[in-house]
Amino acid sequence: MKLLHKDIEKDNAGQVTLVPEEAEDMWHTYNLLQVGDSLRASTIRKVQTESPTGSVGSSRVRTTLTLCVETIDFDTQACQLRVKGTNIEENQYVKMGAYHTIELELNRKFTLAKKNWDSVVLDRIDQACDPTQRADVAAVVMQEGLANLVLVTPAMTLLRAKVEVTIPRKRKGSCTQHDKGLEKFYEAVMQAILRHINFDVVKCILVASPGYVKDQFTTYLFNEAVRQDNKILQENRPKFMLVHSSSGHKYSLKEVLSDPTVTNRLSDTKAAGEVKALEDFYKMLQHEPDRAFYGCFSQFQCLICFVRHQDIPTRSRYVRLVDNVRDNGGTDVSPFDLFWTVSPELTQLSGVAAILRFPIADLSDAEDNSSSDED
Repeated sequence: MKLLHKDIEKDNAGQVTLVPEEAEDMWHTYNLLQVGDSLRASTIRKVQTESPTGSVGSSRVRTTLTLCVETIDFDTQACQLRVKGTNIEENQYVKMGAYHTIELELNRKFTLAKKNWDSVVLDRIDQACDPTQRADVAAVVMQEGLANLVLVTPAMTLLRAKVEVTIPRKRKGSCTQHDKGLEKFYEAVMQAILRHINFDVVKCILVASPGYVKDQFTTYLFNEAVRQDNKILQENRPKFMLVHSSSGHKYSLKEVLSDPTVTNRLSDTKAAGEVKALEDFYKMLQHEPDRAFYGCFSQFQCLICFVRHQDIPTRSRYVRLVDNVRDNGGTDVSPFDLFWTVSPELTQLSGVAAILRFPIADLSDAEDNSSSDED
């Protein structure tokens, strides 16, 4: 993401102009957008024209519209973002108040205006515009006949390829068809790796499976690399790391990232950091329950929260919570994203979880009483 212009006033109102440069930038933009925001961007509009003879025709024209955002639709697989709203600025093709849908495009700038740019949203812009924030981990989670290739980025996990090949069973006295099926499967996975992994950016490629599937695949992969004289695979061989997983399904990725050997290898990536944060919380909940709570509490040492929320009061409450933790010396604040590996677990904890600085028994009762007094 490229930041072209930023104009935020003292009252936190203002606008920014951004250019999404890659697919993941659409995810960042999705997190920036809220209902009620003003979005200005180039779009295609179908307009009707009438000739001097009275005949009516239609044509598609490119124009720039400013919409008041009403609905936001994000396709996670295609990384496409569509925003629907009403036109709020004079335009020769679109009447004031008319509905239109803008599909944001890569390498086309847009301007987003808000009445209140909170700290979480501003942090998101800093993260998205930091050129060092890229997908530095890739994972191939596989079993015989099934493989999921995933890119682990600072913001989310992106499924880039799913390979499914039917592999015949071994027959008594003959394994020929089985071996041919495996070879076809391994070839498809290799092509997916070459197509979807940027070896200039990725620091580590995890290959995970139950049993010996991962070992057999990597043997095939590098034998083929030598046979085909594929310099890219040969030069990046040290980046490949074999890990055990219980299955080849995508949900096994959390299990893979939680492996201590993987955590050590990926110690400088956000992916490992967020998994460790959640693990620390569960350990604290088990061994020192008076220091681990979920809900909305004060005196946090470590905050884990899901802040992608369209309800303004709820979002504002989460943002104030984040700011309070930082202002009071909280050691870590980790906003987790909806599509991140661990988020399904986090949403079961009411969206917010915390490790406290010191044990406080019956904290939830105190908070409940406090809320009742305020009401």
